[in-house]
Amino acid sequence: MTGLSTKKKKQDFSKVEFFTYDEGVCVQCMHIGSYDDEPTTVHSMHEYMKENGYELDITDIRLHHEIYLSDPRKCDVSKLRTVIRHPICKIK
Repeated sequence: MTGLSTKKKKQDFSKVEFFTYDEGVCVQCMHIGSYDDEPTTVHSMHEYMKENGYELDITDIRLHHEIYLSDPRKCDVSKLRTVIRHPICKIK
């Protein structure tokens, strides 16, 4: 697949990795707008998490990640859509 993508997009994707993992319990939110405004969304996620008896659980295995649904080269910054996902666990 990498060869086809490289040929079609004229970019080197040889270092791209595909992997799966079990995320466990997470809190996530659809952020709409500039990447610069993400801290406000993350703050709301953390407040929601705390109000519901959870705490952040980011480790070497459980990672924060984002899923970019919009292409910033083709989309107005106010319409960028990004899923922000943080692993959480029940407060101990």
